[in-house]
Amino acid sequence: MSDARETKGPARTAGDHDHEHDSSGKARGRGEPMTDGTGLSGARERRICTGGIELCVAELGDASRPTVLLVHGFPDSKEVWSKVAPRLAERFHVVLYDVRGHGRSTAPVPLRGGFTLEKLTDDFLAVVDAVSPDRPVHLVGHDWGSVQSWEFVTVARTEGRIASFTSMSGPSLDHFGHWIKKRMTRPTPRRVGQLLGQGAKSWYVYALHTPKLPELAWRGPLGKRWPALLERMEGIPAGGYPTDTLGSDAANGAWLYRDNVRARLTHPRPDAYAHAPVQLITPTGDAFLSERLYDELGDWVPDLTRRTLPAKHWVPRTRPDQLTAWITAFVDRHERSDGPAAAAPKTAKSGTRPEYAERFGGQLVLVTGAASGIGRATAFAFAEAGARVIAVDRDAEGAARTAEMSRLIGAPAAWGETVDVADEQAMEKLAAKVAEEYGVVDVLVNNAGIGLTGSFFDTTSEEWQRVLDVNLWGVIHGCRFFGERMAERGQGGHIVNTASAAAFQPSRALPAYSTSKAAVLMLSECLRAELAERGIGVSAICPGIVNTGITSTARFAGVTDAAEEKRRQKKASRLYGMRNYPPEKVADAILRAVLRDQAVVPVTPEARGAHALSRLSPGVLRAFARWQPPA
Repeated sequence: MSDARETKGPARTAGDHDHEHDSSGKARGRGEPMTDGTGLSGARERRICTGGIELCVAELGDASRPTVLLVHGFPDSKEVWSKVAPRLAERFHVVLYDVRGHGRSTAPVPLRGGFTLEKLTDDFLAVVDAVSPDRPVHLVGHDWGSVQSWEFVTVARTEGRIASFTSMSGPSLDHFGHWIKKRMTRPTPRRVGQLLGQGAKSWYVYALHTPKLPELAWRGPLGKRWPALLERMEGIPAGGYPTDTLGSDAANGAWLYRDNVRARLTHPRPDAYAHAPVQLITPTGDAFLSERLYDELGDWVPDLTRRTLPAKHWVPRTRPDQLTAWITAFVDRHERSDGPAAAAPKTAKSGTRPEYAERFGGQLVLVTGAASGIGRATAFAFAEAGARVIAVDRDAEGAARTAEMSRLIGAPAAWGETVDVADEQAMEKLAAKVAEEYGVVDVLVNNAGIGLTGSFFDTTSEEWQRVLDVNLWGVIHGCRFFGERMAERGQGGHIVNTASAAAFQPSRALPAYSTSKAAVLMLSECLRAELAERGIGVSAICPGIVNTGITSTARFAGVTDAAEEKRRQKKASRLYGMRNYPPEKVADAILRAVLRDQAVVPVTPEARGAHALSRLSPGVLRAFARWQPPA
């Protein structure tokens, strides 16, 4: 057992040797608060000796809770986790350590042969024995931290010491070797393309195998310019990360590649099967790794959960909130203790499309107009995919029912909120409440809308105002107040605005409604252009004729008799019912639009036809617009 206790005073350097192993190989020593100002301040630090080197280990959170062990990649140190670790520490005992030769850990002498996966496994076991001797740990790895963690989770000597493994941006070298062999021994045009594609992405691996040059570059100009390159390529702001040990970290870390890559890719282990459940998080914009690398991963991992994230390589820095949510849910699911963290959350329904569960599981989704129709169906679709759902509507009871049903369907959590989207102050207050109580929204669906039909001269100024307030200003308020927080967070996201086929199909009977929806369409196109550089997608959904309740509440301009208006509402509802295009299909189109980052999505066949005509033969639509529907 490790004898760790906090002491006051400055953090120690790598030259201090107050810790040693007892006869069982477990570390003994004192814990001390870290004061390096990198986001891990207040963490308890200890040093663990193993294999002739000294590892710098940091701990946060209550040590009696389940342990989550974070392993960093190349050319990083443990500070790459400084945004994720404090968030996880609210629920778990979080442990981070500088891999040998990195950060405040010492390097092996000589470097050659000192970074093999076998020796890295020795380090892992030494850390685990010290920080969690009686319980298995939940392992999380990024980049080379993930590469070595695949070794940990597939070798026999670590069996029983790992409760779960979350992998991101780093494959198993053994699995990679088998992936290459399969494509070389049984080539097809697609497989050859995959090999060439990954070969191009792996250019840096070849460079790191060259003698001396990588060390000179990292200790010289590349090391100095790396923070600026990260900011430009990945959107990672400088400040606290990377640390000033970057040059030596990267120079030493080159041996991770030299000691392991060629040997494992040419002679991969045939028994590299995972003995713990694995969660794979794949950034879809990773410049270094192809998504195709994981095509056969299910052959090696009996219990595999897949997630995809629209982000680049350094997700611990750019998407800490989403990673924290996914890691927390995965640890909860596989934690076997009797404590509060043991309750397994609801997951996506087995019948939902796998790509939806991978993309939206654990994300926070807000849908307006969620009490009925397309909004309710959309909330349910995201719930089935495992997202956390906020159902918003003027109808408080309807929003609450949607939230309750979302939880039953599969949402890990769901809430109902009441607001009139046309009320600017109310929307601003709701956005502040959501950010404070639930977090920053990952997907915003501005769906609330009302219908109005009637000629231009029959439509009063008050009716124009109400349609524009709800259909246009409601979208503007949502984009401003929720989208602004999304942009400030700097972790990307997606905004969906429900427009209509009426946005590009003129009609003499729908001047106010069509104008509001055309404005929503153009607003969406403008926002898409502006927010692209922030990693935020914007989609305009144009449903067409869908069987929803909007017809039963639509207003008819110029009709003053209540009975006559009711008759027209029933007639419109009957016609839409005869068309019977279900809102669930629109909801599926919304999820697909977010998944594929589509700009404009006409949904029904008539909407797709009108959209095509608006581009190819707009005169046909203008002629059709003159038709007067019967009253």
